[in-house]
Amino acid sequence: MSGTLYGIGVGPGDPELLTVKAFRRLKEAHVIAYPKKQRGSKSYAQQIIEAYFSPAEKEMLGLVFPMTKNMDVLTEKWNETAEAIWEQLSAGKDVAFVTEGDPLLYSTFIHLMKIMKERYPNVAIEIVPGVSSVNAAAARLQIPLADGDEQVAIIPARDDYEAMKKAIRDHDCVVFLKVAKVMEMMIRLLREQNLLQNAAVVTKVTSKEEIIWNIEQLEGVELEYLTLLVVRK
Repeated sequence: MSGTLYGIGVGPGDPELLTVKAFRRLKEAHVIAYPKKQRGSKSYAQQIIEAYFSPAEKEMLGLVFPMTKNMDVLTEKWNETAEAIWEQLSAGKDVAFVTEGDPLLYSTFIHLMKIMKERYPNVAIEIVPGVSSVNAAAARLQIPLADGDEQVAIIPARDDYEAMKKAIRDHDCVVFLKVAKVMEMMIRLLREQNLLQNAAVVTKVTSKEEIIWNIEQLEGVELEYLTLLVVRK
């Protein structure tokens, strides 16, 4: 009998935000799989669970997900990843794949689940939700995401001024993810809409490296990838 693949959300950065169920599933799993960086540095999800688990006590399976748009490379690597996981599952081992935040919100696990279902239709999959950076940022910044009939949007920020303007116009609150690469454009947009005082920026929320920024001092600052922007009108 094959094992179960668990998609485990390990939260936004603070190990104490790991849920009780996530901890139990990780403790019970035979193998913990995690995204592995090609150049040897630890992935964010790996850093979070290291507070509780180490290679000395748990079998760890590092999986490389290349940052490329080359479909041939991506297909090859995704197939290798699926095979590596299936090798463990077919041996009767439960595999817990960890991802920062929540497994079904802009997560690597979404594509992994799809590939596994396509290649191994009978695979047993269970998902354990996690605290997302969206919820964590709202808590740290003490900004309500939505109340009553208000509408909230989660938007991957991109270099499209009009689309970002429309997102703000159409919602009461917007959380812009992956905002680092377009921060200067967003500052310009917010200034022109007279909304700078309604915006907040945080990097690596709840982690030891967390930074809550003064948005008016961010022009020309190179921000890390795990940075988000909250705009509440």
